[in-house]
Amino acid sequence: MPWFNRVTRFPRASACACQLAVDINCVRFNFRPKVMGTNLNLLTNNPFAVLSFIAAPALLTNASCLLALSTINRLIRTRDSMHELLRESEGTGCPQRPNFIEQVNRVEQQALNLLNALHWIYVALGAFVAATLVTLLGAVAGQLGNEFFMRLVVGAGLLLGFAGVAGLIGGCVNLFHATQLSLINIREEAATIRARQEQLKNSPSK
Repeated sequence: MPWFNRVTRFPRASACACQLAVDINCVRFNFRPKVMGTNLNLLTNNPFAVLSFIAAPALLTNASCLLALSTINRLIRTRDSMHELLRESEGTGCPQRPNFIEQVNRVEQQALNLLNALHWIYVALGAFVAATLVTLLGAVAGQLGNEFFMRLVVGAGLLLGFAGVAGLIGGCVNLFHATQLSLINIREEAATIRARQEQLKNSPSK
């Protein structure tokens, strides 16, 4: 029997099949926009989601500020150490301390490492502040439903986050090198104090 005779013979069954096909097509074409809309409103459906996305760069910004303040304090103390070495070099005669020039060079290198660390920390601080602003823009973009702007904001936020983390890593590496130089100077000063005490003990008493 031809197919059109079957359709005309069972009109109710054919109508149900057509309706089922229409419903499947509607579900298939309407499913993707709903999922996209849900993704776009991810930051705005839950009010605590925006706070969680803002809290991370805000905490990193606070940590960067504290690290910058401690680095500035160490840089000032390094300058004071250089002033003491300068006064010692201006005294009568040559300094009695051995390896005096090497210590001066280490203090100078320590100051340069601290300055480089401060540059990296400032980069991280600016990146985290910008990431916080980009997060707010992402929440607004999710509310408006602009998919292109949402993807642009997410990409910018990721780039700023990576830049901030790289800045913190660079700053910590320079701070580690500066700490190593400071430790070398401390060990040499301790060795000089021990040598002088030994000389005082071994010198004949008058």
